[in-house]
Amino acid sequence: MSPVLAGVLQLLALLVALGLSYRPLGDHMARVYSSEKHLRVEKWIYKGIGADPSVEMRWPAYLRGVLAFSAVSLLFLHLLQRVQGSLPGSLGFVSIDPDQAFNTAASFVANTNWQSYYGEQAMGHVVQTGGLAVQNFLSAAVGIAVAVALVRGFVRSRTGELGNFWADLVRGVVRILLPISVIGALVLVACGAIQNFAGIHEVGQFTGGSQQWNGGAVASQEVIKELGTNGGGYFNANSAHPFENPDPLSNLFEIYLILVIPFALTRTFGRMVGSLRQGYAILGTMATIWLGFTALMMWTEFAHHGPAFDIAGGAMEGKETRFGIGGSSIFAVATTLTSTGAVNSFHSSYTGFGGGITMLGMQLGEIAPGGVGSGLYGMLIMAIIAVFLAGLMVGRTPEYLGKKIGTREIKFAACYILVTPALVLGFTAVAMALDTPSHSMTNSGAHGFSEILYAYTSGANNNGSAFAGLNADTQWFNTTIGIAMLLGRFLPMVFVLALAGSLAEQKPVPETAGTLRTEKPLFTGLLVGTILIITGLTYFPALALGPLAEGLAA
Repeated sequence: MSPVLAGVLQLLALLVALGLSYRPLGDHMARVYSSEKHLRVEKWIYKGIGADPSVEMRWPAYLRGVLAFSAVSLLFLHLLQRVQGSLPGSLGFVSIDPDQAFNTAASFVANTNWQSYYGEQAMGHVVQTGGLAVQNFLSAAVGIAVAVALVRGFVRSRTGELGNFWADLVRGVVRILLPISVIGALVLVACGAIQNFAGIHEVGQFTGGSQQWNGGAVASQEVIKELGTNGGGYFNANSAHPFENPDPLSNLFEIYLILVIPFALTRTFGRMVGSLRQGYAILGTMATIWLGFTALMMWTEFAHHGPAFDIAGGAMEGKETRFGIGGSSIFAVATTLTSTGAVNSFHSSYTGFGGGITMLGMQLGEIAPGGVGSGLYGMLIMAIIAVFLAGLMVGRTPEYLGKKIGTREIKFAACYILVTPALVLGFTAVAMALDTPSHSMTNSGAHGFSEILYAYTSGANNNGSAFAGLNADTQWFNTTIGIAMLLGRFLPMVFVLALAGSLAEQKPVPETAGTLRTEKPLFTGLLVGTILIITGLTYFPALALGPLAEGLAA
């Protein structure tokens, strides 16, 4: 079987699996966030944290819940790393330095999972399982909660109430993430992923020494790492490590985990707003961009010319022979078009255009299909922008799902789309202007610039993947990327929740002959064009200095 055919068959199998899961999972999540009943275990949790799940929150209260919970999580995870050397199960590892502890805590709380350390050489069992894995669940649940709050903003009228953050958070963990993770962990163990609390041991004798590995609860952390679009690996090699991702079947399953909730949330959206066609329009936009990027990535990696590439069947440098070009390309697009950041190959080794595709996928805002929750609310923001542009062209006040998009709503949407480009381009410009950050670059020229641009793109967009050529374990990068991750995660949430509150206060307007039909394929095309044009105009100059320049020079 040719490598190209193998890649196409993997993509088709993935599409079938996602299609079979779309309806049941989407409907289940809609029931979860619409139900007024509470499970017994949920009642125990509410009692333990002192929350009343029946109290409705306006957007400022909902936001305070998000920020307060995330601040406590940040402090806890930071302190856990700082005292690691005194904890049992630390495997002899010392406590984490302050700047790296801040970077890692910010990373996992912000659902970014950027790692400037070697996981198997720095973190013991307690920090990995009790700290990092727990945040994988909680940060994912926070993202879904904010997305659901925005959907309620479209559904409700003449009220600023968006639901209860604590109820949405707990339900997301208990009813969605935990059950799927239990089943997924069993699948990964069956494929060969490890699940233990073993210490450091030698795996063999080699010329000049031996190699050592430590065990860990890898399968359980791996499944929520992908399912929650988190991305932080137990080992430095991430999903290229055979303990995390043993074979092509596990690789395809992990890609499925990355995509299944973000895509299914579009059906949840359709159910909650009372129009499945609206959900299909958003799904169509996400799927169009995702399939387009996947096809383009596979073409650039398979078609790269040269004798070495012809013999290898494509650009195989930096890729696992277990997965090949196809499995690596599909994974790379999935992980950068969502806020996952897990890698089964080194993006720095991709062709110039291939590296640019991974970068552009993050710069779109990771909305196709995006992270759990963040992809849906990011796409809905872009839908509002698209409706506004359509309104300008026909001279009509824009409407979306029966709500008028006025000056206030557009200001919130505009602020949302400006936050991450300002962080990415601002921090990249400062880093390139200073001497110290540039010393961390492995390469010079366009590729070296791409290393730094990719790092801040990954951090500010809550992705977490790396170009793998940048030494980011310095005080400068630990601090600035940590700040970019926190601002890139929580500042957009401020505008999303403020927008949700503004929409919930409105009275729905009746549909007329002049209303833009946002459930039609025409709107899907308009939305795709809006996304690409806004992103292209924002990032094209920076991309021209990095991956485009490198690709054209190849």
